[in-house]
Amino acid sequence: MKKANVNKSGKSTRARKVTERARLISGASPNVATVEELVTANRILYAQSVLDGYGHVSARHDTKAHRFWMSRSMAPGLVTPGDIMEFDLDGEPVDARGRGTYAERFIHSEIYRRRPDVNAIVHSHSPAVIPFGVTNVPLRPIFHMSGFLGTGVPVFEIREVAGDTDMLVRNPALGAALALRLDDKPAALMRGHGSVTVGISLPQAVFRAVYLEVNARLQSEAMKLGSINFLTSEEARLASAMSDMHLSRPWTLWKYEVTRRNPA
Repeated sequence: MKKANVNKSGKSTRARKVTERARLISGASPNVATVEELVTANRILYAQSVLDGYGHVSARHDTKAHRFWMSRSMAPGLVTPGDIMEFDLDGEPVDARGRGTYAERFIHSEIYRRRPDVNAIVHSHSPAVIPFGVTNVPLRPIFHMSGFLGTGVPVFEIREVAGDTDMLVRNPALGAALALRLDDKPAALMRGHGSVTVGISLPQAVFRAVYLEVNARLQSEAMKLGSINFLTSEEARLASAMSDMHLSRPWTLWKYEVTRRNPA
């Protein structure tokens, strides 16, 4: 079997190549392609029941690392290219033109500020994940598709930072606290709220958001049956690398499904 192409940090470079191949095929300029891909990501996450009327996904700017793309404040399943806005790392829109913004855009700005390896972020309230943020049961990789969870899934407790709040990450200070709790991990839970997943590309971040929810659902079911034989750390590492090699498979399928439902 051919080995995965892995960089010095141990992360597969194949995920990034999915995006690059798509751009070469389409012939689109980098940022136009990223905006189109971001629209697709919104539609996929809605179709996969990771996002509903709430939640959001973003992508780092291709040529300006201190900027990122994200939709105006709206339901993710309805996002079009005209709804995508450019933001700086203070979480402020570059050209709002009267469009509303997500209150929790600081989740994205502060993670991008502290994680130069991250090029895409998903914030969701997917239901199966919520119990693991409010109990002392850690979310752990139960099958090969969730190997990325093998490095641990921290829980962000907003109460420790700001006391009693409406649970939303409404300012840079809260976004920074979440980013620090996430640290170098691919995902973090947010107590009583939801989760955040990150990736080096939109396909990787979306894949992780989908399978974070799947893993939570499976783990909850398995706990009813008895003790769980989780993946070891090495099994998780190897499985994660393999998944990164084949991100184009689910991404292509999910993209086909949402394109068929929403033809141009």
